[in-house]
Amino acid sequence: MTAMATCAGAFSHVEVNWPTIKWSKVYQNVRRLQARIVKATQAGRWGKVRALQHLLVHSFSGKALAVKRVTENQGKKTSGVDREVWDTPEKKSQAIDELKQHAYKPLPLRRVYIPKDNGRRRPLSIPVMKDRAMQALHLLALDPVVETTADPNSYGFRKERSTADAMQQCFVVLSHRTSAQWILEGDIKSCFDGIDHEWLLANTPMDKKTLKKWLKAGFMEKNILYPTEAGTPQGGVASPALMNLTLNGLEGMLRGKYPRNTGRGSALVNVTRFADDFIVTGRSRELLETKIKPLVEDFLQPRGLELSQEKTKITRIEDGFDFLGQNVRKYNGKLLIKPSRKNVKAFLGKVREVIITNRQAKAGNLIAQLNPIIRGWVGYHQHVMSKQTFVAVDHAIHQCLWRWATRRHPHKPRTWIRSKYFTTHKGNNWVFYGTVADKDGVTHKVQLMKAAGVPIKRHTKIKGAANPYDPAWEAYIERRLDVKMETNIKGRRQLLYLWKQQHGLCPICHEKITASTGWHSHHVIWRVNGGRDTAENRMLLHPECHRQVHSQGLTVVKPRPVKRALGEA
Repeated sequence: MTAMATCAGAFSHVEVNWPTIKWSKVYQNVRRLQARIVKATQAGRWGKVRALQHLLVHSFSGKALAVKRVTENQGKKTSGVDREVWDTPEKKSQAIDELKQHAYKPLPLRRVYIPKDNGRRRPLSIPVMKDRAMQALHLLALDPVVETTADPNSYGFRKERSTADAMQQCFVVLSHRTSAQWILEGDIKSCFDGIDHEWLLANTPMDKKTLKKWLKAGFMEKNILYPTEAGTPQGGVASPALMNLTLNGLEGMLRGKYPRNTGRGSALVNVTRFADDFIVTGRSRELLETKIKPLVEDFLQPRGLELSQEKTKITRIEDGFDFLGQNVRKYNGKLLIKPSRKNVKAFLGKVREVIITNRQAKAGNLIAQLNPIIRGWVGYHQHVMSKQTFVAVDHAIHQCLWRWATRRHPHKPRTWIRSKYFTTHKGNNWVFYGTVADKDGVTHKVQLMKAAGVPIKRHTKIKGAANPYDPAWEAYIERRLDVKMETNIKGRRQLLYLWKQQHGLCPICHEKITASTGWHSHHVIWRVNGGRDTAENRMLLHPECHRQVHSQGLTVVKPRPVKRALGEA
């Protein structure tokens, strides 16, 4: 462990100490280099792009941020074929020093399978921690290029973009009276597994030797090594960016053939893509069948990809189609987007499975498992016409819970069961409730979340040209992050107060606190020293910054209160 950051982000021969890394400086160095990469890409100066990428992947700041990413995400406890995880500050410090390009050789990936909706299994390949960190490091230099050259209506696996943006784009291009009446529902067959290696090596703006090592690493299954002749592994940190890079240009190709025009003779061709799922609109079935579909196939062929004949079809808007778990259809000329029947069925199936497998659990513990599932599903669909579906879902869950309660007490009258498990809340007489104990052993009353209680709120689509790495878009991106964060913590009054008081920033690294970064509640005067659990004694910190504060015994200064912050909440 003999490396430390200089102000330029390069290495000097000082021992790395993970708990003392100045993350504000790390973020600043990486962001500055990424902004320069964006500027060089926009100017078409590819030699400059390569030089800046080389500087970033060899910098201490880039390596530290790469290790931070793979040791804080959801897969941080999942090991590769070497069964090793970086779960201590010492291992993380050593990892930074070992992220060297010279003599780097990735290990094979560990192959596991996850079930799909159609009964098949999806292969998932898990790299070892070092290979994940190396991919995260090169992704810091590659992603700014991918974002700068991306199609404007591509939304999958991109920073600050979501399925809600894709669905709102569907509404934009299909809701008008003069909009296209036909849709090509495109699905690429085994997209991640089919990408041609030679095409990737020829068209990916990153170190070719490192990329080739990743692509040819192979995978282990039942102690047998299998070679990889095509594709980029699902489970790799850089794989989503490589997939987007492969499919970028599809919208531009079709736009070149069919320019945007709302006139009477317009072809009305528009592309909306989320990862490997996409739709193309058109004025007629013949146009999509005989011209657009062959163009898409010709675009995919040199990349080693092809359309799935099973899932690719042409649909009339009056018949409707499912896209990203939602149904898009026109009723008497009015476009409505609702949760799809298949998605609702899958959600209720998951809820019923939780209830059935917790026959003997206490009501409070069952609610603790169900509420996150309901909250996540409702949050996904709250931007479309979902109110009637939410009411129907609440009714189905209530019936399932009533059967759960009566099965537990077969000899009790229904009035007794109702009074034990259901209460009145805000005029609703059938609210499922229970009690849970917190970490201090104090019991609290909890209630099952009602889907219909969540208001429908129209989502504002991100601008197509928005680039989170471009300083010109920084203010716009930050405003969207603030709105998203306020929405996520709305109703949690004290949390919203603390977040506004800190201007949405972590006081340690001065970076944004968002739903994706997460946060910990820090007590300015520690509770072991008599500090109270009140807003005046609490602050929000990033999880890693919070660990840093406690490991070094740092003192965090409380910012001055923001006037009227509580009233605005």
